Amino acid sequence: MCSAEIRIVDDIDVARLRRGDAALGDHRNQGAGAVLHGADEHRQPARALRELADGGSVSAMVRTAESADRLNQEGILAVSADLESHCPPEKFLDGRVLYWFAPPQPESDQDRRLRHFAECAQDAGEWPSRVVLISTTGVYGDCQGDWVTEDRALAPLTGRARRRVDAERTMRDWCGLYDVPVVALRVPGIYGVGKLPLKRLREGLPVLAPDLAPWSNRVQVEDLISACLAAARIADPLPVYNISDGHPSTMSDFFFRVADAAGLPRPPVVDRQEATAALSAEMRSYLAESKRIDNTRMREHLGVDVRYPDLESGLSALFGE
Repeated sequence: MCSAEIRIVDDIDVARLRRGDAALGDHRNQGAGAVLHGADEHRQPARALRELADGGSVSAMVRTAESADRLNQEGILAVSADLESHCPPEKFLDGRVLYWFAPPQPESDQDRRLRHFAECAQDAGEWPSRVVLISTTGVYGDCQGDWVTEDRALAPLTGRARRRVDAERTMRDWCGLYDVPVVALRVPGIYGVGKLPLKRLREGLPVLAPDLAPWSNRVQVEDLISACLAAARIADPLPVYNISDGHPSTMSDFFFRVADAAGLPRPPVVDRQEATAALSAEMRSYLAESKRIDNTRMREHLGVDVRYPDLESGLSALFGE
């Protein structure tokens, strides 16, 4: 495998990975890249980047000076910038594979960050050789517990999901000008080191009663990394892949299992009427959707064999059970 260069855009703090915070990376050949890892919130991302670059150079464009300083200390050339107002450095994209993991801004139905980046790149006359884009299974909306494949019509219910739909379309429109393939990975809830609801559990915040909770889906961060790598390497990618461990449960079950694994009390439960006052608007929006994500295409076409096919195995690895 040839050496490569990796570029990162956005903060790569793994603790915020569930919202897609990581960013962009790139490499010159189909064999490197990913900015996600789940072992150490501060040091592991840098190690992962070096490994994925196959000995090539690594540089980054991140959101905060703190993140830039941290990566510079790890030997990764990094600068801080605002995705909504700054353009990438010159020759940032030219002929490289681009990983776009940066989340949209938290309002409106458009992803202004991605739109600005695409405009900058187009003005500079630069484009990647391939894009791996992190999206969300939220783009499917409420499927009333059905199994959901990539052929399901998009029906986003929330602003955050509509922004992801806009991101997918914007990236395809931009890359379509240059015949650049875009691989969208539609990802559910991500869990791993630094991305567990331990604070919420310690505060004793309630969850919806298990018998009322809708279906939800997850993926362990290590398996998401594998999917990102596979999406960059596969010779003839399909435009969309659902990413999940393939074993849906409920959000309440997730909280219970994490509490048990961490040796914490299980959270109290509320009914739907009590949930209106007891749960945040964001949490209620998640509970308004029920779907079971089919990962057949990920396994059979993308070739990803998940290491953690269920919560039991994923949490056991995290807690050393």
